[in-house]
Amino acid sequence: MRNTVIIVILLSQLTACTAQVLVGLDRVLEFEHLFQGKRIGIVCNQTAVDRNRIHIIDRFSAMENVQIQALFALEHGLWGTQEAGERIAHQLSADRIQIFSLYGASRKPTPQMLSDIDMLVLDVQDIGARFYTYIWTMAEAMTAAAERGIPFVVLDRPNPLNGLIMEGPMLEREYVSFIGMFPIPVRHGLTIGELARMFAGEGWLDSERRVELTVVPLRGWRRAEFIDADATRFIPPSPNIPTPSTALIYAGTCLLEGTNVSEGRGTESPFLSLGAPWIQSDELLRSLAVYRFPGITLAPIEFVPHSLPGRAMNPKYRDTPCHGIMIRVNDWSAARPFTMGVLLVKTIHDLYPHHFVFNADHFDRLCGTRRIRIAIERGEDIEPILSAWEGDLEGFDRLRSRYLLYSE
Repeated sequence: MRNTVIIVILLSQLTACTAQVLVGLDRVLEFEHLFQGKRIGIVCNQTAVDRNRIHIIDRFSAMENVQIQALFALEHGLWGTQEAGERIAHQLSADRIQIFSLYGASRKPTPQMLSDIDMLVLDVQDIGARFYTYIWTMAEAMTAAAERGIPFVVLDRPNPLNGLIMEGPMLEREYVSFIGMFPIPVRHGLTIGELARMFAGEGWLDSERRVELTVVPLRGWRRAEFIDADATRFIPPSPNIPTPSTALIYAGTCLLEGTNVSEGRGTESPFLSLGAPWIQSDELLRSLAVYRFPGITLAPIEFVPHSLPGRAMNPKYRDTPCHGIMIRVNDWSAARPFTMGVLLVKTIHDLYPHHFVFNADHFDRLCGTRRIRIAIERGEDIEPILSAWEGDLEGFDRLRSRYLLYSE
C-alpha cells in the first residue's frame, strides 16, 4: 500500500511538471535563428522572466551573436516601481544599455531610438483588460517597427483572465485614447501575442507598411486556464496589481477611477476595496444583494488611504476614513467583474446622488462608450445595455477566431 501511495505521488508530480506552461521566453532557444546577428531592442518590464525567474535581459545577454542595443520601458518603468500615470524618463541601465521611455515625451519609439536596431522584441505580462496600457504600447511599437522596416517579435504570455471569457462593450471610435485604441471589448480573452496578430491582420496599425510579425508561442497553455491555477508564477505587472485576484477584479473596479469613489489606491488591497467617507457599508451591501454577483463575495470594510511612494502618492481621500466594501473572488469562472463594476457604480450613484460625481470624460474612455454613464445618470434600466454587449461580443468572437493560437 505504501509503495502504491509513493507511485501515485510521483505520477502526480510528473504530471504537474509536464503540464507546466512554457512562456515565449522559455522557448527562445528554439527560435534562436530569429535573433542571430541582430542588434535588438527589447520592450519589457519586471514580468519578463522565464520559468526559472531569469529575466529577458540576462537570457538575451547569454545568447551568442546577439546584441542588446536598447531597452524600452512601458508605464510603471522597466522594473514596475513607478505609479500609474507617472512620466518615465530615459536613462542608462547598470550595464550601460540605453533605456528609452515609452511613457514620457513619446509613447512610440522614434526613428532616432530605432536608428541602430535591427529587431524589436516585446515580452510583457498583460492582464487581459482593454484599459491596461501595455497592449497599446505594443501597438505603437509595432507601428514604429513597420515604419522602420524591422521585424517585431512577441514572446507570448497567457491571458491571466483566461482565453474564453469576453465581457463589456466594444470601444467606440470617439473614445480612442491610450487606454483603448482599437475596437475590442473590455475583456478580450486574447494573449498579447494573439492581440498582436489581430492588430496587424486587421490593418489597425497606423502605418502604410505591414509589420513583419513573429509570435513565439506558449506551450502547454489552454484557453480555459486562469492565472490562479499557477499563482506561484504571478509577478505583479504594476504596483497596484499585487495579486491574481486584483488582476481579475481590476477589469471592473477600474471604472471607479472615473468617479469620486476610492478604488482602494493607497491601501494594501487596491481595486479589491472601495469606498468613500459618505458611503454606509451596510446600506450599500443591502442594495447590492439583489444582484447576487456570481463567483464573488462582498463584505463591509473601513480603510484609510495613505500616500504610498511608488504606488499612490496622492490617493483619493488621503488620510481620511472611508467606508465601503471588500471584494473576494471564490469562483474565477463565474465572476464577471466588468458587469459587477457597472452595477456597483450605478448602485452608489443611486444611493448617494448628493455625493457621487462622475469624471465623465475618463469614465466614458474606460467604458469605451458614453451609453453606460448616460443610462445611469438618467435612471434608466441598465439591463438592455448589458444585454446589448452579447451581440457585439458574438461578432468579436468570430473576428478573433482568425488569430487564435491555442485550443480550449
